[in-house]
Amino acid sequence: MSSDTFATQLLQWFDQHGRKNLPWQHNPTPYRVWVSEIMLQQTQVATVIPYFERFMAAFPDVEQLATAPLDTVLTHWAGLGYYARGRNLHKAAGQILTEYNGQFPCKQADLESLPGIGRSTAGAIRAIACGQQATILDGNVKRVLARVHAIPGWPGKTAVQNELWQLAEQHTPSTRVADYTQAIMDLGATLCRRSKPDCPGCPLGQRCLAKQQGNPQAYPGKKPRKAKPVRHCHMLILRDTCGDVLLERRPNSGIWGGLWSLPELDQYDRLEACLAQEYSLNVTHHTVLQPRQHVFTHFTLQFTPILVEVENAPNQVKEMASHAIVWYKAGQALPGGLPAPITTLLAQIDPDPHDER
Repeated sequence: MSSDTFATQLLQWFDQHGRKNLPWQHNPTPYRVWVSEIMLQQTQVATVIPYFERFMAAFPDVEQLATAPLDTVLTHWAGLGYYARGRNLHKAAGQILTEYNGQFPCKQADLESLPGIGRSTAGAIRAIACGQQATILDGNVKRVLARVHAIPGWPGKTAVQNELWQLAEQHTPSTRVADYTQAIMDLGATLCRRSKPDCPGCPLGQRCLAKQQGNPQAYPGKKPRKAKPVRHCHMLILRDTCGDVLLERRPNSGIWGGLWSLPELDQYDRLEACLAQEYSLNVTHHTVLQPRQHVFTHFTLQFTPILVEVENAPNQVKEMASHAIVWYKAGQALPGGLPAPITTLLAQIDPDPHDER
């Protein structure tokens, strides 16, 4: 055991109070730990648990993930957000299959060469699943270290991050590294929370400089505020007389990458011209619905849904699946995922196109 009392106190607390029954803690293979670490980025444990269990049931090993269609993977990811994570999982699994013969690598450089795996995630895989001495610095760990050592500044700044990495490496013990890694993440998630930290229950309270100052919530420093841009558009719910709704696959890059969504329209006055030109569809009636918004990390999307009744699509439009278009009926299996806001919107639309208005 390291002589560092930081690690000793933390492990003593973990032995009594740490979480030990999370699904990825059972049979912690590199594959299972990797999937859990990616899912836990920007997402709470309670949200991740059912997704992780369904994902493991569908893709129990790296080979089955690599050989599954991306649509299928994204279907299991839909609703979890930050969809680039799902695409990177699929891509990285393919690389592991081809470059490492399906054997998950445990070297830091090899792990960091895979899409979506950075220094901290690689460290977590090595520490928890590979039994190696490795260091992590996720959001929870940054918060704990910044408070204990009263490190000022936003961790996104290179100088602050470098200082936190030095402290993280300094405190990582030479034994029980897997337990220590889980312990410091647990401490940040359950006691050293972003708001309302439980300082009286913290095993590091006596050494925490932020607690001594009486201002733990001042650490870590906040990201400099910048006005979040707002993007506006109309989303078209194109419904034919059979009740089918037209969906388009989004590009792999950008928001909701690779998922199915509604066609977008920037200029409302071009509605009929756009549908005639792009889809050879004739509008019989349209209704502008209540505006909605969805907040992304870097911008806010404000969109106005327009329910557009169209005549039955000509065969060439109905058969445009090769052009990433599908006519969708509520309840049918869709080859790919739907973003949560679009799922919610479609569920609130009256399914009967023949209802009186």
